[in-house]
Amino acid sequence: MDHELLRPFRRFRLKTWPDFSRILIQKDIFVVVLTGGIASGKTAVSDLFAKRGVPVIDTDLIAHQIVEPGQPALDQVSVEFGRDFLNAEGRLDRRKMRDAIFSNPELKTRLENILHPAIAAEAARQVALLDEPWCILVIPLLVESDLFPWIDRVLVVDVEEKIQINRVMARDEISKEQALAILNAQSSREDRLALADDIIENSGSLEQLQTRVDQLYEQYTAIAKKT
Repeated sequence: MDHELLRPFRRFRLKTWPDFSRILIQKDIFVVVLTGGIASGKTAVSDLFAKRGVPVIDTDLIAHQIVEPGQPALDQVSVEFGRDFLNAEGRLDRRKMRDAIFSNPELKTRLENILHPAIAAEAARQVALLDEPWCILVIPLLVESDLFPWIDRVLVVDVEEKIQINRVMARDEISKEQALAILNAQSSREDRLALADDIIENSGSLEQLQTRVDQLYEQYTAIAKKT
């Protein structure tokens, strides 16, 4: 293994993302991507897998880590968008950035072109460091991304859109119109399901969810032993 590639992420130069896919091939780890729309229950599912001892790597967490002060991705955001998008502590002003890109597709694309390759590289680095036979990789925006060619299986957490809307309204204390706007900005339910190898229908009880996760845990463990 090329340990030079496993140095901390902060030491990579801007726009220089190592090809971690060859490391993953060498390590022969079975990677299950967990995805789903907003308020579908991805966190509940990943938490249940984690309780079974499965390593969970979450690209939402990575997205926060890579824009911490001193990280090259934050430096590039500052150069591309200006220091007005940093707060007094030199951190990304997430609310200001979110408001700016929400109704501006061009700005959104520019931001994604900076962050998404960095997120993919760091996710691959973290997966490559694992010693377990398989892991869960949480990628909410899998449909929109082509940066994860090394994944093995896709697990979609699915609920009806009306349930998503109600959950988002209750969780974020927003109006139905705002919840609908968030849903419409994401990939469609049909597009997510088209990618699925496995589906968790998450409109039932926590006990039902636990049962389905337990089934998939046994299934993935068996597959990983054969790979």
